[in-house]
Amino acid sequence: MVKRALITGVTGQDGSYLAEFLLTKGYEVCGMVRRSSMEKFDRIDHIKEQLTILQADLLDQYSLIKLIDDFQPDEIYNLAAMSFVPTSWTQPVLTAEFTATGVTRMLEAIRAVNPKIRFYQASSSEMFGKVKEIPQTETTPFHPRSPYGVAKVYGHWITVNYRESYGIYAVSGILFNHESPRRGIEFVTRKISYNAARIKLGLSRELPMGNIDAKRDWGFAGDYVQAMWLMLQPEIPDDYVIATGESHSVRDFIEAVFSHIDLDYRDFVRIDENLIRPAEVDLLIGNSGKAKRQLGWEPEVRFNDLAKLMIEADLELVARESRKS
Repeated sequence: MVKRALITGVTGQDGSYLAEFLLTKGYEVCGMVRRSSMEKFDRIDHIKEQLTILQADLLDQYSLIKLIDDFQPDEIYNLAAMSFVPTSWTQPVLTAEFTATGVTRMLEAIRAVNPKIRFYQASSSEMFGKVKEIPQTETTPFHPRSPYGVAKVYGHWITVNYRESYGIYAVSGILFNHESPRRGIEFVTRKISYNAARIKLGLSRELPMGNIDAKRDWGFAGDYVQAMWLMLQPEIPDDYVIATGESHSVRDFIEAVFSHIDLDYRDFVRIDENLIRPAEVDLLIGNSGKAKRQLGWEPEVRFNDLAKLMIEADLELVARESRKS
């Protein structure tokens, strides 16, 4: 019998990689999209004909109930969120509606239609914020440092609550930073690779940055979506940290990208105080030992390979853009 999976946030970086992966596993895949004039399908254009695309909204309880009733999924992956941390400072209430309360609406929809559906919630390393221990594990206390991080903590705990209170198969993947050529250009790694490509091709002269000493645990999104699927396969649901176990500064990523194009980043990076967050998360590094032991998951793409993958993709993209203009 063919399994069915519903993905919220299917047009995003993670949603597109997850949809590809589930298709290779033989799933019927439905992508939930909001009715929006800004909706972009470029990340899933190559597989769109293989997907069922249906409209619903995390702000609208009835639309979620109807979607689940219509498609009858076996698994739901909740990847939709206001996911850009700086925007959560300018739109904190809307961030809470999507990223926090939206999780409750989806869980309530599952409870109303079919409590046997398996549910994956996209938690985030931003929940750790001002870290209490290094590295961070599933038991590390949370201390979020942004409205986004706070909203993710709510989404995480409401998922645990529905698992414990109603017996729903609900898990949270505490994913550390994961990047790819499909990352939005507003995110720091993609901002670096895209602008470095423009500099290399003579279309730009500088790269404005905020705090380049913040450290993150960066992996490849294509590896991380496999962990999402693995979490929904065991008999007993649980939560897992997904990370590489390596920490690198933003400066390290800049240096890695520029070294791949034979440039010295110090000639082009300009620190802009306006780009520094009100409250910074200084050091994130995850321990995914539990996922390795219980799920058999390990990252394949390492830091320097990720930087190379992204700069090469953006060199091609910028070259195409310049030919069109």
